[in-house]
Amino acid sequence: MKNTILIVEDEEKLQRVLELQLRSADFEVEKAASAEAALALADRASLILTDLRLPGLSGLELLANIRRRNSRTPVIVMTAFGSVETAVEAMKQGASDFLLKPFSLDHLMTVIRKALAVRALEDENGRLRAELGRRYEFDNIIGRSPAMQEIFSTIERVAPTRATVLLAGESGTGKDLIARAIHFHSPRSGRPFVKINCTAIPENLMESELFGYEKGAFTGANVSKPGKFEQADTGTAFLDEIGDVPGSIQVKLLRVLQEREFERLGSNKTRQIDVRIVAATNQDLRAALEQGTFREDLYYRLNVVPIDIPPLRDRPEDIVSLAEHFVKKLGAANASQVDSISEAALDRLLGYHWPGNVRELENVIERSIVLCAGTRLEAADIKMDTAPRARQAAGDGFLPDGVTLDQYEQSILREALRRAEGNKSQAARLLGLTRNALRYRLAQMGLEKEAPESE
Repeated sequence: MKNTILIVEDEEKLQRVLELQLRSADFEVEKAASAEAALALADRASLILTDLRLPGLSGLELLANIRRRNSRTPVIVMTAFGSVETAVEAMKQGASDFLLKPFSLDHLMTVIRKALAVRALEDENGRLRAELGRRYEFDNIIGRSPAMQEIFSTIERVAPTRATVLLAGESGTGKDLIARAIHFHSPRSGRPFVKINCTAIPENLMESELFGYEKGAFTGANVSKPGKFEQADTGTAFLDEIGDVPGSIQVKLLRVLQEREFERLGSNKTRQIDVRIVAATNQDLRAALEQGTFREDLYYRLNVVPIDIPPLRDRPEDIVSLAEHFVKKLGAANASQVDSISEAALDRLLGYHWPGNVRELENVIERSIVLCAGTRLEAADIKMDTAPRARQAAGDGFLPDGVTLDQYEQSILREALRRAEGNKSQAARLLGLTRNALRYRLAQMGLEKEAPESE
């Protein structure tokens, strides 16, 4: 489809020259001799080329009228009476460019193509934002179970506010998707969404990563750098695995939540920030409170609106919907001929206990699609890591003979550290604990010296 250029020029000779040039460059052309006439044609134009000095309304007034309509149509202004002040005023009102007469037709074509290219990029950016937003609409977060419907209702109520939200649930239940849905359904949807994985940041780097640092704050700090919270200013900061934040950083987080202010590392300048906090954890923060590894005041600041996301095994009615959704989504993404899943295959999925939750289900479906030779996933095509199994019943004994509870717990901690090669974060994940909870237990049992820091 050809772009249409609207020429607004009262001098007939110049209007004709411009029309011939634009038509030769394969543009559609419409013409107006006044701003009043141009306003009736503006909605059909891809770009408007207007003189500033016109009978009746001026070119600047035409530009102002177009912008009041919330139109994003590029406007290029041209005049023989140019000045810096006029150019500045035109650009302030939203002109894409400014041309002084006389100008070469080659220069004019360069300016027009540049303005249209910028508009095309803006349109593409808007399309991608809309597409990203649709990804986090409730229809795209699959969940027909009553528990998930209640979560969707809560998201709908809390998203328009700036209330802090605490998401709790096992790994793979979709905390990230729900955090993004809250952001994309909020007034901040066009602003930054910054995810902060608290487990992935080494403790000695966490303060500088979250709050930034000034030049010279430490060896190697050759330039100043904003932190994650500054990057999220006016938007949303998603603190994933909040239970792994060490105590020294918890105090600073509390200040951000209470006062909306902080200082960069190496600076005494207090910075104000407008950021909405969504936090997530796969641990029991109440247990961390009892152990003294998580601040009570920070917990209550984070737990303004709690959302508990149930594991997939507790909402089996969602498995079928999720599986069918992933078959369509991943079949297309992998250019596969697979477009459906059989009842027998669904029964096999329903018989599995899904320790990895929705993330594991998605991985299983993708693996099965890639290896499937037909157009429909059958039971034999379902490729899981292990065979379905029921949860084991507890044994009759509590502890091995002759072993105390403390000795048994110490042996488990030592084994986890051995398997993790001394990495406390990894050992904590093996045990289902936060890093801080593991450190607390090691300190209580006098095992800290046996477990030096290893990140």
